[in-house]
This record gives sequence, C-alpha cells and structure tokens, in this order.
Amino acid sequence: MRSPFWSLMNPLRCGPLLLLLTACASTPSVPPPHSQEEFVLAKDVRVRRMAPGVWMHVTEASGDWAGVTANGLLVEDGDASILVDTGWTPEHAQALLTWARDTLHHPVRAAVVTHFHLDRTGGIPTLDAQGIPVHAREDTALRAGKQGNPVPSRRLADAQDFGPLSVFFPGAGHSPDNLVVMHPASGILYGGCFIKDAHAKSLGNLEDADVAAWPSSLQREREHFPNARIIIPGHEQPGGPELLDHTEALLKR
Repeated sequence: MRSPFWSLMNPLRCGPLLLLLTACASTPSVPPPHSQEEFVLAKDVRVRRMAPGVWMHVTEASGDWAGVTANGLLVEDGDASILVDTGWTPEHAQALLTWARDTLHHPVRAAVVTHFHLDRTGGIPTLDAQGIPVHAREDTALRAGKQGNPVPSRRLADAQDFGPLSVFFPGAGHSPDNLVVMHPASGILYGGCFIKDAHAKSLGNLEDADVAAWPSSLQREREHFPNARIIIPGHEQPGGPELLDHTEALLKR
C-alpha cells in the first residue's frame, strides 16, 4: 500500500527520486534469517522456522541408519540460543552451531538432550570441544555411557524451567529416560521420540521402550502441558495435538 508520504509529494518533482529508489530496490540482497522459513545448512542438515525465535532442525543419518532424519530444536534466548538434541554426528552439531553464530547471530550457549540414543547425543563431542554445556537427566547420562554414546556433562531435574523452555520427564515410553520440552511462549511442544508423527504406522524402534508404561506417561505429559498447540515429534513432520492421539492409538494396537 502506498505510504501517505508519497501522496504528499509533487509528482512532477519526484521523478528523479523515484528512479533512484527503483534502482536501489533492484539491487539483489539477502533477506534476514527471520524472513525465511527454511535454511539448508548442508546436504544432511536444515533448519525450519516454527515460530518467532523457535527453529526445528532436521539432520539425516548415514551408515546403519542411512536416510533416517531426526528432529530437534534451536531456541533463541536473549542474545544467545539453546540447542535441543544435537544431531546424529559431531558434523551435524557443528553445522548448527556455525549457523546459529554466523547467520542467526544467536550463538548456542547450552544444550539439552532428551534421551540417550545417538540421534540425540551424537553431536555432543562438538559442544564439549567448544565448552558448551550439555544438560540431561542423570539416567540419560548413565545410559549413554553404558551404550557407548557421548555423555552429557550437566544434569537436569525431572521438571524444571530452562531459559525460555520447560523440560519434563513424563515417565518411560520410547526409552526409560525420555524428556519432552515445551516452549510456552509459542505453544510448541517438542516430544522427541516419545511422540510419533501423523503418518507413523508403528511405534518405531522399541529396543529400549517400555510399551506398558508409555500410555500412563503420555497422560502425564498431556496433564503437564495442556496448552500445547504445535507438536514436533522426534522424526518426520510436526502437527497439532492430534499427534498425541495418534501415538495413543498406536499404543492401543
């Protein structure tokens, strides 16, 4: 819409100015990060804007899990940011840290991992090397060590605020130690592998799961975070509260 400023100008006198502005407007420029919805950081790493200050990162595995993608969060916190889950590999984590620092201009100051599997903990060595503390439950650290996976250096309570986030252990499900993470300001709940995507036909990897406890844990999650509007599962596409219903339906099968 035309600004009132232009309507007040004499059209006979503003021609040169209009030409100058048109020429300037045609100069190619790179839009700021907040105006874009998705960035590809590497062939196997990308980030997607979910809400102001909240980004979902997606990393793709190779090797034994080749082609499997895993989600996580990057959440702005003042002039820094918090990483939730670290990608499959140190290289994934490095791509995320570099982008947060150089493009987003909110360098990562801390990280949270939601359980002990490699799709959550694989990038920890990169954060350790840069002195960035990685937080998790004590059970997660113990299980990561026994599995031979990278071990988070700091500990979390079962329910606590963490900057702009709220972390909660609802009980065993996909794994005995799985956390969920809420960003209350946006209504985004990151369920990790505790929550399945809308197209999932099964509960996925059940090697460490407690299927008997999972339904009760899911109910505790619903009660603890009743205002979740957007749900991000550990794999595949985000959705709404229907992802909780779908996970529950899969458990009933």
